[in-house]
Amino acid sequence: MPEVADVFRRFGDSYLAVHGAAMLPSHRRAVADIIACRTEALGGQRWCCNHCGTLLHVFHSCRNRACPKCHAEQTQAWLEQRREEMLPVPYFHVTVTVPEELRAALRRHQIDGYGALMNAAAKAIIVLARNPRWLGGTVGVLAVLHTWTQRLIFHPHVHCLVTGGGLSDEGTTWHPAGKTFIFPKSALATLARARFRDVFARLRPDAALPPHVWQIPWVVHITPWGNGQRAALDYLARYAFRIAITNNRILALDDATVTYRYNDRAADRQRTETVSGHEFIRRFLQHVLPAGFHKIRHYGLCHASRRDRMHNLRNVLLLEQPASPPAKPAAPEPDAGPQAQPSPRRCPLCKTGHLTLLRRLSPARPQGP
Repeated sequence: MPEVADVFRRFGDSYLAVHGAAMLPSHRRAVADIIACRTEALGGQRWCCNHCGTLLHVFHSCRNRACPKCHAEQTQAWLEQRREEMLPVPYFHVTVTVPEELRAALRRHQIDGYGALMNAAAKAIIVLARNPRWLGGTVGVLAVLHTWTQRLIFHPHVHCLVTGGGLSDEGTTWHPAGKTFIFPKSALATLARARFRDVFARLRPDAALPPHVWQIPWVVHITPWGNGQRAALDYLARYAFRIAITNNRILALDDATVTYRYNDRAADRQRTETVSGHEFIRRFLQHVLPAGFHKIRHYGLCHASRRDRMHNLRNVLLLEQPASPPAKPAAPEPDAGPQAQPSPRRCPLCKTGHLTLLRRLSPARPQGP
């Protein structure tokens, strides 16, 4: 099956010839890294099976955050770290989406626009939750920026994982949210729009947006998202490290076009779309974030400055829960002895022998933009 890297290999040179002068450095780097990922260009190791003698080359990954081949292990490690930080309470999944009339401005001013959007959404959630009419306490918000639809259309929005309850200003009382309600969607949409308008106007006075765009309603969805650690892991696994399109969605590639599948949520079915090679690259690259931009941010109780308070709160909430039945003790593992060594890699071809490292392979080219 074709991959994103194959699309770049086939159409990248011609795309650069036409659009290279206007390309951002982060876009150039993404194209070069994805093409080189897990090839001899980045170096690696040569292994040999001690049973069948097969030589196996394992090449390094590029680690570019836009690459569809990278980050599986990094994502899992990050999720495990976050799991220990989640409170044993219900969570809500909140999505804040800007209207179409603002997309061009965000596309032109990505760093200021994306940052203002994430801050506006998260801080509007915190302000509403602090209102005694709703919760009367400070919530924790983990915000993740997304810029795409399944068809790779530019569609900036923010996913937020919000604690189903807030901590009082004194830090002594936990105010739980209802099972299905935290605050009205319309109130959040209006407040987030106003906060974004004020911040973006201050950061980009040259944007010159017409006044009527601030009368257009924003789209907000608020959904109960389960309880505690499982809710966080499910949410983060789906959103935190997702890229615009994965390799398994690309169905066909020829000398002129790329065909990929996408989910049509309105019709509740899968469809396919065929676009030119240059159009596919354009759609893909518009979702490559500027270098150094943090697409995952923490607010409220989730902020790093409140980590100790969050840890203490988690312990208190765990003590207030009914005691769980004692877990059945696991069977003791057999004693492998003090000289036990980790199991060597098994040969993927013969399934019998083990791989022995022969040598390390130097990169065929130095990494760089």
